[in-house]
Amino acid sequence: MKYWLMKSEPDEFGIEHLRTRPKQTEPWTGVRNYQARNNLQAMRPGDAVLFHHSSVTPAGIAGLAEVVSEPFPDPTAMDPESHYFDPKAEKLGNRWRAVNVKFVKTFPNLLSMEEMRTIPGLESMVVLRKGSRLSVQPVTAKEYQIIVKWMAKKK
Repeated sequence: MKYWLMKSEPDEFGIEHLRTRPKQTEPWTGVRNYQARNNLQAMRPGDAVLFHHSSVTPAGIAGLAEVVSEPFPDPTAMDPESHYFDPKAEKLGNRWRAVNVKFVKTFPNLLSMEEMRTIPGLESMVVLRKGSRLSVQPVTAKEYQIIVKWMAKKK
């Protein structure tokens, strides 16, 4: 099993959107960064996800999700009506990937970036690095467990 952090803007698609979807599952589409795409390509069913709300104040981890599909071609790249349409995809092939994610849990409170910086063991997390904007990024098993245990204590 691998561990990931996936960022989304909560006004577009937050953890509550995922929780209320049929079967609490939704394709994670619209990623248009090659490094993030490569991370999606490395995902497998059963991988754990920290669901991060970005572009809000405060930004932070809102809950947990799980990868429930193998990676597949992102259909939004081929859809001219989509904000994520890639006009080169038809001619060059669809190079973008997506996975289906399933809701697991909403944290009672958002784990803010500021609070994460105070938690021992999270100092090297990719999301906490200056200038880190990657929307899909790896998390170590240790970092994931620290966050889950930290949030369990906050109930």
